[in-house]
Amino acid sequence: MRFGLVGTGPWAHATHGPGLRAAEGVELVGVWGRNADKASQLAGDLGVTGYDDYAELLEAVDAVAFAVPPKVQATMALEAAAVGKHLLLDKPVADSLDDARALADEAADEGIASVVFFTSRFAPETRKFFEEVQATGGWKGGWSRMLASLDAPGNPYAGSAWRREQRGALWDVGPHLLSNLSAMLGPIVELRAVGGEGDLVHLVITHESGATSTGSLSLLAPPAGSNFETGIWGETGTALLPPGETPAVESYQVAASELVAAAESGDSHPVDVAFGTRIVELLASAEEQLGR
Repeated sequence: MRFGLVGTGPWAHATHGPGLRAAEGVELVGVWGRNADKASQLAGDLGVTGYDDYAELLEAVDAVAFAVPPKVQATMALEAAAVGKHLLLDKPVADSLDDARALADEAADEGIASVVFFTSRFAPETRKFFEEVQATGGWKGGWSRMLASLDAPGNPYAGSAWRREQRGALWDVGPHLLSNLSAMLGPIVELRAVGGEGDLVHLVITHESGATSTGSLSLLAPPAGSNFETGIWGETGTALLPPGETPAVESYQVAASELVAAAESGDSHPVDVAFGTRIVELLASAEEQLGR
């Protein structure tokens, strides 16, 4: 399947581009970026064509992968969906609920395949953990702390303006937190949100199963205070999500290949744009509560 890549930032260089080049069933044919020089440079590194016209890229491909901020992704993915291109999206799929719903509706109307790259959903070690948790059952609750530091030395996303906004953590690491807890405890019915210092957000989450979970999010934690832990507890004890061992670029290869498989089979992927839109619904609910 012929893919185009939209975006030229650090994530596109490190993960999306190399991942698409190596993915089974994928032919990366071109790159488009808002800065034509950067698009040309990345395309040269990947051995593909650099496009300065998004419409021309769309004409040349069957699917589009996005590595751009959520506001930009929502608009450009909608344009791609409208002309029948399959979608490999980053999370969150949009930064507004209206945009997410519009994208999900367009994808459904066009009958196209979609996959959202929630990183842990595509890493073998975390997939195995989720499968074991689901097979065991009897879980009563869980928790997740995602306290990151954009100001840690060498952080490639230190200059990301949207991540530094007051709700940047909610919209950047929040999707991962909600996706992981959903994978362990089942679909989320509702959540309650409380803000802390800076971008800090605390969540209390209720799942369809009756289980409850909690989450804490920040991108502006002191470097020494960064902390990541996700766990679950229940009738058989306590289990911790294993640390990620698989490089993101390898997980991205899985996501791309599974988009190809979904397009060929016509079956929906478990983390498609509909699931991504549900995550945006939950994020929008949290943001509304925090703004009261």
